[in-house]
Amino acid sequence: MFEHKWKALKRLAAMVGLAVTTALALGLTPASALAAPVILVMGDSLSAEYGLARGTGWVSLLEDRLKAQKFDYSVVNASISGETTSGGKTRLPALLQQHKPALVIIELGANDALRGLSLLSTQTNLRAMLAASRNAGARSLVIGMRIPPNYGQQYTERFFQTFGSAAKEYKAGYVPFLLEHVVTRPEWFQQDRIHPTAAAQPAMLDTVWPHLQPMLKR
Repeated sequence: MFEHKWKALKRLAAMVGLAVTTALALGLTPASALAAPVILVMGDSLSAEYGLARGTGWVSLLEDRLKAQKFDYSVVNASISGETTSGGKTRLPALLQQHKPALVIIELGANDALRGLSLLSTQTNLRAMLAASRNAGARSLVIGMRIPPNYGQQYTERFFQTFGSAAKEYKAGYVPFLLEHVVTRPEWFQQDRIHPTAAAQPAMLDTVWPHLQPMLKR
């Protein structure tokens, strides 16, 4: 009885091996390997469609552009309105574990300045997120931000340089200013004069895209 079962198991193993060999010969890939690589977006209200209809923000438009240009990526938008670099640093490890992204876009820091948090804290948190992403095997793209000059010229410039400095240190992609093509268009802002309208979202994507596209693989 035992010998009969053993022979049956050996025949089954041989059949499985033959199936795997055939699949490889035909260029077939296990389902787990067919999943599209993930782009994880860690942002604040500028990426979380604050005050906008769902599906009209620049991150949603990014999904559409990826498909239109035949880039096989899925986008996970983990942005939260009001998020700081500290909050992003806290949430990122679990998101890296869950989604295993190929690329992490970090659009955080504006709320740090609005809340008067220290520049050292912002830079430390950005570095921690870049390090965590790198350790998880993901590339990173840092999106920078500028703040109004009423914060003082020295603070304003140091704040702006924080993003480029962190990106350079970790050899990450870098978008200097998300609202570069929006700030000169007051009609593109909501009534709070802080958050862009739906009309501004394509321009925001156009600001990000030239820095993101070279990091993508077809």
